[in-house]
Amino acid sequence: MTDARRLAAIFAADVAGYARLMDVDEVTTLRALTARRVVMDGLIAHHRGRIVNTAGDSVLAEFTSVVDAVRCAIEVQDAIAATNEGEAAEPAMQFRIGVNLGDVLVKDGNLFGEGVNVAARLEALADPGGICVSQAVRDGVRNKLEIAFADGGVRALKNVAEPIRVWRRAGPTSAAPLPRPALALPDKPSLAVLPFQNLSGDPEQEYFADGMVEDITTALSRVRGFFVIARNSAFTYKGRSIDMKQIGRELGVRYLVEGSVRRSGDRVRITGQLIDAESGTHLWADRYDGALADVFELQDRVASSIAGAIEPSLQRAEIARADRKPPESLIAYDYLLKAIGRSLPRSRENFDAALQLGRRAIELDQRYALALSYIAVWIGLRRASDWMVDEAVETAEGLRAAHRAVELEPNDPSVLANAGFGLPMLNADTDTAIPWLDRAIAVNPNSSMAFGFGAVVRNFAGDYLMAADHAARAMRLSPFDPLTFLFNYALGVSHLLRRKLPDAIRFLQRSNLESREVPNPLFFLAIALAHSGRFDEARSAMARMLELRPKTTVSWYRRRGLYRVVDDLEFVLEGARMAGLPE
Repeated sequence: MTDARRLAAIFAADVAGYARLMDVDEVTTLRALTARRVVMDGLIAHHRGRIVNTAGDSVLAEFTSVVDAVRCAIEVQDAIAATNEGEAAEPAMQFRIGVNLGDVLVKDGNLFGEGVNVAARLEALADPGGICVSQAVRDGVRNKLEIAFADGGVRALKNVAEPIRVWRRAGPTSAAPLPRPALALPDKPSLAVLPFQNLSGDPEQEYFADGMVEDITTALSRVRGFFVIARNSAFTYKGRSIDMKQIGRELGVRYLVEGSVRRSGDRVRITGQLIDAESGTHLWADRYDGALADVFELQDRVASSIAGAIEPSLQRAEIARADRKPPESLIAYDYLLKAIGRSLPRSRENFDAALQLGRRAIELDQRYALALSYIAVWIGLRRASDWMVDEAVETAEGLRAAHRAVELEPNDPSVLANAGFGLPMLNADTDTAIPWLDRAIAVNPNSSMAFGFGAVVRNFAGDYLMAADHAARAMRLSPFDPLTFLFNYALGVSHLLRRKLPDAIRFLQRSNLESREVPNPLFFLAIALAHSGRFDEARSAMARMLELRPKTTVSWYRRRGLYRVVDDLEFVLEGARMAGLPE
């Protein structure tokens, strides 16, 4: 048979703790393995997979469909868990499973290459009873399977050239496979609102449950006596079964809020409960029913009840709705929630889709300040990424949106943070943007977004020490945020412009690892490497940046006018030239 290459979904599995089980009882372990392999082999065949290799306790299989591979992995783990429950007297045998989508070399029926190597490394990262998949697999099954994967971060895998982002589905009895260090508790009541369950029976309503959590988190964040973890970090626990005490330690909070949302027709039911993360005890639970038109009042009632349960001395009026006017049309609200979901991960296609949805929200409610503020951000990022079609027209739209948003809602922290971030990317107006960002922090001192966006903007203005402080605060408020790449980017630029090159390189490398498709971390990393005399690495980083933003030149960057301090801008451009940026 001749050698051939093809794209395949690779399924790799082995038994967790197999050597230990064999040491305890070889006969019983082999009997248990045989029984579970019968189940696994049958499910692989049922899902149109091909078993490529078996060695000891491991299985390697190939699928032509990534959906079939992941569906098979889920059913295998569920079936083995059921088998373990039915054989209580036998040792609990659990498998780890890794799934990767990649290029493989086929030789005499066997598979070789990095596609196979990555699947094997993912399997080693999985929980006992759990599944670990690559970014390509997660993207391939998204919106096709009703399964939630938690972000496992960017991982450097043994014998794999480039680090990759991994995603995990935890087993039913497993602890977190990638343990995070415990964080010290703040000196004030601290909490996180975990993802609410969508009980509507309609996967399309998942965004509605997520939006409910966003609004409750925002309402609680306005209480100055609370330390509230940002929604993005809390959502890394979505779809995972983890002990509440562990979540509390990892997030550095004393209290956790969990609940569910059921939306049916024009009615909505919200349930919520407050848990003491240190003891695991329930402190409060309640249920709220109402008409969909009153959803904002329901959110405030939930938030007020949680505030009262944590700190009775705090007045419920501190989370009053005075500073948050709901959109006049709930349909507009739905459009914005969908737009926010489409805006990540950052790409031209995603921004185009998000802008289309956001503009639809504005058509339905022209006074919808939050939607206007997001439009300012997305257009500003389009300009920064050189994705605009008509720069003059789009820039004018973004500027109008930023100013109109703040005019409509001058005390809404999310509106202020978004507008303050978008505005200077459009016209370098940091004199207006920074007071907006400062007001956002004054209104909501728990806003990781306001601190993180503020860090970037303060670098534009030349306030590098404050930029570093704000980036560090953003990371503490939201330690597992998808925007961590932005916080590390701001820290790296702050160090670079203070000529602290080793620290600049360290943070910019982190930022690049966390978001490889974003050009700015690579741009500044190349500059830091060039000023450090590491010219080969600098040219490599700049070449990769130019693949992402091919029209960038020294003159183009100078015209952006983002960095106010002339000497620092020249320092940046000098490093860019040394790294190979054309004039």
